[in-house]
Amino acid sequence: MYKMIVSDLDESLLKDDGSVSARDLETIARLKRQGIKFVPNTGRGFASVQRLLDDLGTRGEAGQYVISYNGGAVVDNAHNEIVLAKPLPFEVADQIFQLAMAHPDYCAHVYTFHHVYVTRPNPVELGYLANRQVAFTEFHASDLQDFAGRDIAKVIFQHPEMKMREALRDEVAKTIDYQPTVSFSSNRYVEFNPAGIDKGDAAIALGARIGIAPDEIIALGDNSNDLSMIRKAGLGVAVANAIPAVKEAAGLVLDVTNNEDPVTALATKLRL
Repeated sequence: MYKMIVSDLDESLLKDDGSVSARDLETIARLKRQGIKFVPNTGRGFASVQRLLDDLGTRGEAGQYVISYNGGAVVDNAHNEIVLAKPLPFEVADQIFQLAMAHPDYCAHVYTFHHVYVTRPNPVELGYLANRQVAFTEFHASDLQDFAGRDIAKVIFQHPEMKMREALRDEVAKTIDYQPTVSFSSNRYVEFNPAGIDKGDAAIALGARIGIAPDEIIALGDNSNDLSMIRKAGLGVAVANAIPAVKEAAGLVLDVTNNEDPVTALATKLRL
């Protein structure tokens, strides 16, 4: 029997307008009554998903959780208490940031464990962040010295062209003597997390903490930063709009997209 569903947000659970469908909210509430936990497993910071937790009915609730920063932090909703976390070494974050800022076309996000900072936001990115209700502080800098002494969860960079996102990944690999966990998300970001951090390991670690085995976990996702949880959970599930690699790794590929009640389709398919 499955006891926990961990779900990516953007392009997986959330519709293109940034909301969860009414049918999926009803399904998640029903699963919760049955004792099945529903845990957002996202690249976002946990502070930015509080309104979503209101909709899910788990905000401030003991025994309910969020996995944030692609697995960089596991948070207990009761008091937004970080129960598991691993920061990106400051020197590494600074080096990656400086490499990216040497190119004029990247928009950068710097995630501390409690806030998001953005530099060079373009109009399209500003619209995307507003649609997702992501609160952030804009800053202007060519390095991260203002963040010295603060834990950084991850740094990510937005560019509309995949070849440019891949080029930054390759430049970091060649230049920096540290291998961060690198992933791509939302068809717009290349993300750099601490080495050894991914959504899959965080889901397994949370399960171990609360007595849920890996084979009792379902993972729902769509993009490359979801691959680890798709592969490591008892059942990996891809939405119809997932990239080919996620569909190939998944044990179940839904015939509905993120806009078509994916959690309800999943629950129906598995008779949950």
